[in-house]
Amino acid sequence: MIWRLLESLPIELEQSQRKNIFHTRCKVYENICYVIVDSGSCCNYCSSRLVDKLVLTTIRHPKPYKLQWIKDDGGIMVKDQVNIPIFIENYQESILCDIVPIETGHILLGRLWQFEKHSIYDGLINKISFTHKGKKIVLFPLTPQQVRDRTK
Repeated sequence: MIWRLLESLPIELEQSQRKNIFHTRCKVYENICYVIVDSGSCCNYCSSRLVDKLVLTTIRHPKPYKLQWIKDDGGIMVKDQVNIPIFIENYQESILCDIVPIETGHILLGRLWQFEKHSIYDGLINKISFTHKGKKIVLFPLTPQQVRDRTK
């Protein structure tokens, strides 16, 4: 029902990113994966489903911790991490992520990644820019239509 309402919005609102989460795509070993950049998360996370599907090598978390926001009934223990090699256009890097059972996307880059990259988020244009290996990188989000299309 909600998707029908969203699909009936006028074009001007359709392209607006003002109230949307920053979604983009990357490649992990030639597989297209969906990334969310979220300044409200203090860590970088990777979906346990992605780790299983791509048979990625995990490492024990040096300081396991309980994550409450995923499950209300006591949370989950974050015990493992993985280095994810991501490729977004001309940006390539391996990012250490905690493994959690998230379904909203494959990878969630939080404040940790943003801080390490000295990234700048321009809310008006809705872009993230940073310098990587001496090159300026600019990430643009998926449109609301592209985000909806991936969930169908």
